Amino acid sequence: MLFSRTSKFGTARAIVLWLGVSLAATAGVGAETVSRPGRSTIHSTISTTTGAAAKRGTRTKASGAAKARARVARIRAARRNSARALAEASTPRYRTDESGNVVPDIRAAAAIIYDPATGKVLWEENSQDERSIASITKVMTAIVFLESATDLNQEVVITRADTLHASTTYLRTNDRIRLADLLHLLLLPSDNAAARALARLSPLGYDAFIARMNQKAEDLGLDHTAYVDPSGLLSDNISSAYDMARLIAFAGEDDRIGPIMRTPEYAFRTSAPGAGRIITVHSTNQILRAGAGDVEVRGGKTGFISKAGYCLATLLKLPQGGPSLAVVVLGANSNLGRFWETRHLLSWLSARTQLLGLASPAVTQ
Repeated sequence: MLFSRTSKFGTARAIVLWLGVSLAATAGVGAETVSRPGRSTIHSTISTTTGAAAKRGTRTKASGAAKARARVARIRAARRNSARALAEASTPRYRTDESGNVVPDIRAAAAIIYDPATGKVLWEENSQDERSIASITKVMTAIVFLESATDLNQEVVITRADTLHASTTYLRTNDRIRLADLLHLLLLPSDNAAARALARLSPLGYDAFIARMNQKAEDLGLDHTAYVDPSGLLSDNISSAYDMARLIAFAGEDDRIGPIMRTPEYAFRTSAPGAGRIITVHSTNQILRAGAGDVEVRGGKTGFISKAGYCLATLLKLPQGGPSLAVVVLGANSNLGRFWETRHLLSWLSARTQLLGLASPAVTQ
């Protein structure tokens, strides 16, 4: 097996805050023309007020305790659901095809195993279907920006247009940052403001940059690919698993893009009016972060928006002099699911290769 099923991913931790609310009762004082109440009246008023406050306090405590129990129940249910989802995702599924071969039965909408060296498809399902690709878009953004970039140490200023409604970003308006750092933000934590800034700062200008992304796709023969923005936030950025396999293979072997995609963690400093910040980011590619073990991660990019589902394009070099293979999973059901599907596909391919006694992966189509 190329991966151990005992690989651990980070687990989400829930923090529950319980704010207790206390009610204070106040007694009003009459105008000077109103006579003072007698001692018995005062005691009666105090007793009544105290009793009512006690009852309200009891009800408040009971309500707070009930809410706390409900929150705890929700947390426990979420943990059980998460454990079930992990157990399901980490269990490979297979089916028998029309030729009687045992093949992967993926939970994702589309997937492919592609050998860039030979151009052969080793396995696929719905690999030509056009789908939204979310932030895998950023691979093309990096390719096009680097076509004209000359000085990646140049410091640039982030604008409000870059950060506005960016969803995922570490940047603030008026930050000063190097272009090299923007590229790392683009490809590691999938920063949307970084994608906008790179398109805006290109000598082409924002609109012409998008046009060049589409022209580059055509130049590379990506016939099912089209871009409308540089970040992937828009669902009209579309491609196919086959096209994205070819693109990630191209980018992974680029000596400027590949090393960034192979970086698990990156830290840098911004400068801004007043004071700068140190920002540390991590790759969203959990196969890289967890340690691939038997394979070398040559490149990879994740993507997610609701219409696209969870997506992953990777370029993985097999051990013992094996080839580099592109594995793409589009439209997985969960964040962990896309990584497990990739692991299962490689494990199946490895087992099939060993069964057939082949030195290189067997073509299944």
